[in-house]
Amino acid sequence: MIEWIPLIMFVAVCLVLLSGYPVAFALGGTALLFAAGGMATGIFNPADLTFVPNRLFGIIENTTLMAVPLFVFMGVMLEKSRVAENLLSSMGRLFGPLPGGMGRLFGPLPGGMGLAIILVGALLAASTGIVGATVVTMALLSLPTMLRQGYQPQLSTGLICATGTLGQIIPPSIALVLLGDVLSNAYQEAQLKQGLWSLDTVSVGDLFVGALIPGLILVGLYLLYVLVISWWKPHLAPAMPRDEANDIGWGDILRGLLPPLLLIAAVLGSILTGKATPTEAAGVGAFGALLLAAFNRHLNLAIVGEVVRSTSRVTAMVFMILIGASLFSLVFRGFGGEDAVHSLFEAMPGGVIGATLMVMLLIFLLGFILDFIEITFVVVPIVGPVLLAMGLDPVWLGVMLALNLQTSFLTPPFGFALFYLRGVAPAEVRTAQIYQGVVPFIVIQLVMLGILALFPQLATWLPAMLYP
Repeated sequence: MIEWIPLIMFVAVCLVLLSGYPVAFALGGTALLFAAGGMATGIFNPADLTFVPNRLFGIIENTTLMAVPLFVFMGVMLEKSRVAENLLSSMGRLFGPLPGGMGRLFGPLPGGMGLAIILVGALLAASTGIVGATVVTMALLSLPTMLRQGYQPQLSTGLICATGTLGQIIPPSIALVLLGDVLSNAYQEAQLKQGLWSLDTVSVGDLFVGALIPGLILVGLYLLYVLVISWWKPHLAPAMPRDEANDIGWGDILRGLLPPLLLIAAVLGSILTGKATPTEAAGVGAFGALLLAAFNRHLNLAIVGEVVRSTSRVTAMVFMILIGASLFSLVFRGFGGEDAVHSLFEAMPGGVIGATLMVMLLIFLLGFILDFIEITFVVVPIVGPVLLAMGLDPVWLGVMLALNLQTSFLTPPFGFALFYLRGVAPAEVRTAQIYQGVVPFIVIQLVMLGILALFPQLATWLPAMLYP
C-alpha cells in the first residue's frame, strides 16, 4: 500500500487543482496533509521537511528567475503602449493591396491576412511572450476584419489562438526560463544519481538558442498550412478587396515594424552573442520597452502603474506556485515517489524511448486540465531527473517539453488561449467553432514534436555551435 501513496498524492493534487482552488495553496496544502498523515502513521520522516527553508531561500536568491518579472514587464509595457497594436496593423498592411507600390509588390494575396497574423504572432512572441496579451490584441484588431472579408470563423479563430501561443517556444519565453531552472536542478540530481558531480547546468540561454530553430520551423508549418488551405479552398481565406486599403505609406509601416524589431534584436542578439545572460537581456528588454513606450508617446504614470501592478501579480503567482511545488516535490520524494518513477521507467518496454514517449503523452494529456506552469513545477521535477539520468540531452528535452506544453493553451476544456479569445470574440462566433479551429494547429504542433524527436539536432546544433 505504501508504494501507492505517491500515485495517490499526484491524483489528489490534480483533483484539488480541478476544483478551482488556488494552485500554490493546492500544491502546498496537499503536500502538508499527506505529510501529516504519513508522520501520524510513521511512514514519513519529518526530517524531510527540514529542507523547506533551504528550498525557499534558493528560490528567492535564484538569479535565473529574476528574468521572469523583467520579461513580464517588457511584454505588458509593449501591450499597454500600443507597440503590439502598431506592429499588427503594419504587418497587416504588408499583405494587403496598399497604395504607393505595396499592393503591386505583394498583390491581394489569398490568405494574406492569415499569413500576416502568423508573422505578427511570431514577432509578438519574440517581443512580448505573453499569450493572453497576444491573443486578445490580435483578436480585437484582426478578427472582425477577417470575418468581414469572408474568412471561415474556424480558420480565423484557430489562427489567432495558435499564433498567440508561439510565445511559449520562441525566445525570449517565460516558459523556457521556468523550464531552464527546473531542468537545471534535475540535471544536477541526475548527475548525483550516477555518482557524478560537476557545476554544469542547463542554462536558460541554451534553451533559448535551442528553441530558436524549432520555433521558426513551427512558424513555417503554420504558414504552409495557410498557403495550402488558401490554394485548395480559397473561399475559406479570400484576398483582401481593394476598397479595404487605407491611405498608409512606407513610413507608417516602418514606424510600426522597426521599433519592436530593434528590441528583439537587442534582447536575442545580446544572448546569442554571449554579451549578456538571459536575466541581463531581460533587463535590456524591460528598459527597451520603456523607451518604445516613450517613443510612442504612451509613457505616463498611469500606464507605468498599471504595468507594475500587472507584473507584480504575475510574478507573485509564479513564485507562490514555485514554493508550493517545491513543498509538494519534497513530500512526494519523502514517500519514495522518485524511486517509484525510476523503477517504472526502467521496467518500461522500449527503454529510454518508451519512457520519453510516456512522459510526452502524460504531459499532453495533463495539458487538457492543467496550466503549463503547474505541469512545469509539478511533473517535470519528478520525471526530469529520471529521464536525464537515462542519457537524454537536457537542451533537447527542454525544447520538447516546451513544445508539448504549448499545446496546453489550445486543448479544451481548459485551454487558456481559447478562454482569452472567447472573451473578446464577436457573439456570432460560436465556442464550438473556436474549438474546431484549433484542432489542425494542435496536430501541427504534434507533427513538430515528431520532427524534433526524429531530428534532435534541430535543438542541439545551434547551442553546440555557439557555446562549444
